[in-house]
Amino acid sequence: MQIEANCVDLYNRKIFPAQVTVKEGKITAVEKIDAVLEHYILPGFIDAHIHIESSMLPPSEFARLAVCHGTVATVSDPHEIANVLGLEGVQYMLKNSEESPFKFYFGASPCVPATTFETNGATLGPKEIETLLNMPQIKYLSEVMNFPGVINGDPDMLAKIAIAKALGKPIDGHAPGLRGEDLDKYIAAGIMTDHEAFTYEEGLEKVQKGMKILIREGSAAKNFEALAPLIGDYPDRLMFCSDDRHPNDLAKEHINAHVKRAIAKGYDLFDVLKIACMNPVVHYGLEVGTLKVGDPADFIVVEDLKEFKVLRTVISGKTVSVAQEATMEPVRVETPNRFAAAIKQPEDFSVPVCGRTEVIHAIDHSLMTEEEIVDLSAGKKEDVLKITVVNRYEDAPPAVAYVHGFGLKNGAIASSVAHDSHNIIAVGCSDELIAKAVNAIVKRKGGICAVTEDTLHLLRLPVAGLMSDEDGLEVAERYEMIDRFARETLASPLEAPFMTLSFMALLVIPELKLSDKGLFDGTAFHFIDTCRSGK
Repeated sequence: MQIEANCVDLYNRKIFPAQVTVKEGKITAVEKIDAVLEHYILPGFIDAHIHIESSMLPPSEFARLAVCHGTVATVSDPHEIANVLGLEGVQYMLKNSEESPFKFYFGASPCVPATTFETNGATLGPKEIETLLNMPQIKYLSEVMNFPGVINGDPDMLAKIAIAKALGKPIDGHAPGLRGEDLDKYIAAGIMTDHEAFTYEEGLEKVQKGMKILIREGSAAKNFEALAPLIGDYPDRLMFCSDDRHPNDLAKEHINAHVKRAIAKGYDLFDVLKIACMNPVVHYGLEVGTLKVGDPADFIVVEDLKEFKVLRTVISGKTVSVAQEATMEPVRVETPNRFAAAIKQPEDFSVPVCGRTEVIHAIDHSLMTEEEIVDLSAGKKEDVLKITVVNRYEDAPPAVAYVHGFGLKNGAIASSVAHDSHNIIAVGCSDELIAKAVNAIVKRKGGICAVTEDTLHLLRLPVAGLMSDEDGLEVAERYEMIDRFARETLASPLEAPFMTLSFMALLVIPELKLSDKGLFDGTAFHFIDTCRSGK
């Protein structure tokens, strides 16, 4: 294979017309030529932190969408499926990813379960973490979400970190809002990165103290605007990531969007591309080419250096997309699962009204929530709805609380994608509609759905209740339709109501969340009583 295009040389910070020669999957020559060329060749993009499962697609199908946007590799934390199926789930991701030429690099997830305050499907203890980290496919210790455990010397958490250190594997962080002395303790334990900074000041403190900051722009959490100013001063210490990306968003764009926005803001081209293409390779030790002789032939050809429209994506010398269409064939997808929830009745979601009540305030574009106290004694309040988490691993009574911010005027929405334990989560306008939505998920053993009294829209997710076994573009279209139904017909003001819903059970993100065991204070790390009547 020989390609002529303007070569974007990140090492020497130059652009020149070149002929790039590829043989047996490697770049064998990059020769400057005397020609006027229209297009540009550059290293492929890397998502430095993503949960593939959040795309609702298995790795092989995720890849067929991502390559169209110039992504050639991901650093992937499989803790979503690990929370459902344990080691079996991680092995599933490894096996399926091997069916694709795309370069997936997985981590060992140290927080499975994320906390002890919820029910999940499996546990990865130090023994399982050591097994994973000894596998060549496992490149790093995934995000250490239990930052209070690290700070307070939790033996289990520290044992997992010690294993990663002994094996020389990088250790990823997860520390939303962590500052000052507690941050110092967290870093001193060996934590190297963070993708949860949500203000410039937080990101600046972390990067100045030696962490590498992953600038995140996903389907729910969007921190690009806040953290982009770091690009000018700290390009060597940054990476781009999406963390969680739903299928409709992945069908539209990926890391190319980060790059395009950064260039539009006036940041240096070579700095931006170093962040997108090179820094993850160096930090995680990835076998991904950066367009130099002897490297694997992993690169993209783009129309220009402003819009970054991808004309061709090449991985290990194989063309995997042309004109933003994947050339890889789909593969057969197996459907392992774990689902034992039983059908619920409307009365299962009934709770006594007790006046002053703790209410979760959901925030658009954020994983964070706020705590509100609302007096419900006088009847139903504007945009205060019931939220429930139903244990999917055994038949148990649902946990029920209240939430503000979803804005549904009628109907209910439900999902078996509920980070990180992936029980069933639902929000609705009545007990009857909540029961209808939850039962639709139970009957199909996983999915997302939106209902009214006479309508039911559902996307099946038979792979661990998290991923589809169907064509990625069809899943994206189906998801887009259901999400739009929730926004338009049910009148939710949220930009991504299902993505926001999926994080209402994520206990490691403050302030207030709901697990299958009850309402949880994510700052103080304990359960709270929803009813404050008389206080």
